[in-house]
Amino acid sequence: MRYPDAERLDLVETLHGHPVADPYRWLEDAADPRTVAWTRAQDDLTTEALAALPLRDRFAERLEQLVHAGAVGVPVWRAGRAFSTRRDPGQEHAVLRVREPDGTTRVLVDPMALDPAGTTTLDAWAPSWEGDRLAYQLSTGGDEESRLFVLDVVTGEQLDGPVDRCRYSPVAWLPGGEELFYVRRLAPDQVPAGEEQFHRRVWRHRVGADPAADLMVHGEGLDPTNYYGVRTSADGRWLVVSASAGTAPRDDVWLADLAGDGVLREFQVGVDAQTAAWVARDGRLWLLSDRGTPRWRLAVADPADPGTWAPGSWRDVVPEQEDGVLTDVALVDGADGGLQVLAVHSVDATDRLSLWHDSGRIADVPTPGAGSVAGVSAPPEGGSTAWIGWTDYATPPSVLRWQSTDPSSLTSWERAPVAGAVPDVRVVETHATSADGTPVHLFVLSGAGSPDRPRPTVLYGYGGFDVALTPAYSAQALSWVAAGGVWAVANLRGGSEHGEQWHRAGMRERKQNVFDDFAAAGEHLVAEGWTTPAQLGVMGGSNGGLLVGATLTQRPDLAAAVVCSAPLLDMVRYERFGLGRTWNDEYGTAEDPEELGWLLGYSPYHRVVEGTDYPAVLFTTFESDTRVDPLHARKLAAALQHATRAAAPVLLRRETSVGHGARAVSRTVGLSADQLAFLAAHTGLTG
Repeated sequence: MRYPDAERLDLVETLHGHPVADPYRWLEDAADPRTVAWTRAQDDLTTEALAALPLRDRFAERLEQLVHAGAVGVPVWRAGRAFSTRRDPGQEHAVLRVREPDGTTRVLVDPMALDPAGTTTLDAWAPSWEGDRLAYQLSTGGDEESRLFVLDVVTGEQLDGPVDRCRYSPVAWLPGGEELFYVRRLAPDQVPAGEEQFHRRVWRHRVGADPAADLMVHGEGLDPTNYYGVRTSADGRWLVVSASAGTAPRDDVWLADLAGDGVLREFQVGVDAQTAAWVARDGRLWLLSDRGTPRWRLAVADPADPGTWAPGSWRDVVPEQEDGVLTDVALVDGADGGLQVLAVHSVDATDRLSLWHDSGRIADVPTPGAGSVAGVSAPPEGGSTAWIGWTDYATPPSVLRWQSTDPSSLTSWERAPVAGAVPDVRVVETHATSADGTPVHLFVLSGAGSPDRPRPTVLYGYGGFDVALTPAYSAQALSWVAAGGVWAVANLRGGSEHGEQWHRAGMRERKQNVFDDFAAAGEHLVAEGWTTPAQLGVMGGSNGGLLVGATLTQRPDLAAAVVCSAPLLDMVRYERFGLGRTWNDEYGTAEDPEELGWLLGYSPYHRVVEGTDYPAVLFTTFESDTRVDPLHARKLAAALQHATRAAAPVLLRRETSVGHGARAVSRTVGLSADQLAFLAAHTGLTG
């Protein structure tokens, strides 16, 4: 294949004694005329190559039906009203609805009605305690730069907004709906150049007032990369503020008595642990924490008595479990009138439900099968009912209803429809053995009537940021299985599948464990007869893009095809772009001599070896991505195109007006069809 010409600079920098070559530094600048011309040439090359893929139209047809499955969100209850999202087949985006106490349902926010082009997304929302007002956040073009609005739930009248610079802002209402706490970045002219994405503060805002008059509550003088959380109690007495530096797996927590002096007091500061705190209707401070318990526990303390705030004084309600990670809870009223806890535990990446009270475990709650709980909720004012989000590999996100008076029973509350037939899927759970002997769990999906093995197989992974890959509906996986292939998901270190220790075993100086786990998973699929190296493709996005980028440069023999989406690939300079600076606790920083050594040890861009037979590679990037800059894919694509000795193509596919996060359904179909058709062409899947 004739690739576009890319000038190789003779640029070598010495960093902490390490010579670091960067021949494609110029591709970091999207506005450089050389980059513009090179990118357009890559567009032409990729468009022609993808259009010729034999299964692309067939995958697009399957995906059109399976992607247009519906999705139903877990309801948030306020004063008898239920707020939730729903997307039906044919809709580009989910709408936000309210269900009234009489059962009638109205749409409150429809992104397509606001922007028929489909480039506006609903990022977050929060109803007031009385359920009569709604704060919601929108962004456009994939930039995730949320703008905050407030509307009247009854009339639909916009009461406030837009308030800008609210990216990743939680909202906590005070009773009465006149005031709220939220998080907003300082104005660009108030921060150093290059730090416009940082410097968040917690503010107190009166609905309809000029945001310039908002009261700064917290954040001044603290780490500029901090993300903040805010929660209030339903009676308005208690305010909880939390902060984490970037994505660090630790947070500081402060508590204020708004009925007293309103001063935020340290609850947990400077501690290497995570604690989510809130004051429930029983007046107790509830604490979901991994402090001393890496598989998490739920405990209580007295918010008015700092003497109970030390961990040794906490009283466990749901203690740490040896075989499961506590991931979510809902508080409900028991038959005796006391509070009970519906708890979600993840066991080998499959979610289980159980019921607890202050005296211990009451009962296990049967689930529909091997699947995932997408959240649990209950009305804050009390009641015996909870709502459970549920999904598995063949079930789109739906909602189940459960009552503490009959803990063994789950009933359907709202199901998500599917536009087409969902193929029969057989799920096998198995374990690979990593280089250091660690067992690595895999889900392996295949069609119930598929032909004999080995078959073309896609191995998917992520392995970072405490993210667990649990069973979930995937139109992409189902389309691949329907075409006769095998789809495997690996639960790698770096995720949260086995608690915080599992996460930390795959971050910083231990990041290589993640790549070893993934390679072991691929080798296991071959050894067990599911596939062969010539029939194996690997796929990942974002941190998973780093995963497959490291895999293709460390183990070019492992797989025949690679799909690398929105990836981090130049780990020496990743902190200089997008939100990279907020991830240095996960990866390390090139500013530190020792940590630079970790990064250079696996940085894909720096591991390319000229004359290597690299597999077929498809990079997919999004021009409005404000998290991971597309420059990473540009630089590695150029390096591989120069270095590879194989005939397998290295292609760069880019999209405009979309970013790292949510997108319109139709955009998902086009992207997924290209990715699957590319994998099929290079693993031998004929469909």
